[in-house]
Amino acid sequence: MTAPPPPTTPIPTGWSAKRYRRDGLRRLRASAVAIVQIVVAATGAFAIAHYGFGHAAPLIAATVTVSSLGLVRDARPWRVLETVIGMVLGVFVAEAVVFFAGGGWWQLAITLAASLTIARFVSPQASFAIAAAIQSIIVVIVPAQAPFLRLLDAIVGGAMALLVTALIPRSPLRTAITDGRRLFAAFDAAAGTLVQGLRGGSRTRAERGLEKARELQARVDDWRTSVESGRAIARISPFLRRQRHELERHERIRAAMDLAVRNLRVVARRSAYLCDDGKPREVPAEIVVELARGADLLASSLTDISYEPVARETLRAVAARLDPIALVPDGSLGDQTLVSALRPLATDLLTATGLTPAEARAVLPRS
Repeated sequence: MTAPPPPTTPIPTGWSAKRYRRDGLRRLRASAVAIVQIVVAATGAFAIAHYGFGHAAPLIAATVTVSSLGLVRDARPWRVLETVIGMVLGVFVAEAVVFFAGGGWWQLAITLAASLTIARFVSPQASFAIAAAIQSIIVVIVPAQAPFLRLLDAIVGGAMALLVTALIPRSPLRTAITDGRRLFAAFDAAAGTLVQGLRGGSRTRAERGLEKARELQARVDDWRTSVESGRAIARISPFLRRQRHELERHERIRAAMDLAVRNLRVVARRSAYLCDDGKPREVPAEIVVELARGADLLASSLTDISYEPVARETLRAVAARLDPIALVPDGSLGDQTLVSALRPLATDLLTATGLTPAEARAVLPRS
């Protein structure tokens, strides 16, 4: 009797393998500048501590730079500084314990407890506390040439991390554009699903549109992080001064889109309730289509500001027609309420194009 063939496991081939490679290349491109920052900062800190101060093995100088910079999305200078301060405090605590009590298992326990306590007080990030604890472990376990030598290494590493943040800045505008496009693409998908529900009188599709609208908040938060990080870096980097105005414009669009996303959820909830009767609603569906078209023009304006006035006029033309009684004169109170719910959404999108809230509301017809 022949033995059964050995079990096999699937391996990525064809389109899945290509997609895996594309995702890897995308991650690599997004982290390229961060990798350069870490390499330059760690190498520079090691060289300064080793050749400048004569430290034989300045391990802490290199590890502090890596831990403080990292590959995270939020690389705001104050966050880097916060991380550096926490780790320097952790190294200081460890050096003090070693100086007064020597090294050993119970000294390590005291050092870890103190370092983790300080790190959790300084930063809400759990990974930051672990990084600070690792620095203190190195101090307790690895012998040093002299007391508090590693503290100087930590300060050198932190200074290099801050210097590199300013002199080799990450690409904040490119990251902000990417996050903004992702939000607008998801916004368009949610609006499109909602339109399908309204046109087909399908509560299921309308509820799916509501689910997609609820998922938009994560995209808004990602964009907020990248814009705030970019603005903070641009304030200290001499190479990013020209991007400050664009990042301010992105913040204005993002803030308005945050409100627009909230109002899209309101529209989706009312649509799902109304579609329970199975009747198609072409008028509000067409309004949502036109508003989504204006949002798509706003997405194009992230890289080409000339699209901004086009988006403004497109949305102005839609907003000027949002009179519930005129649009659905024979509709139910629920239908007119749905059109009324589209008015704040149109106002938020108009605000994203550069109008003030008062100017945007003035475009709406009196109702």
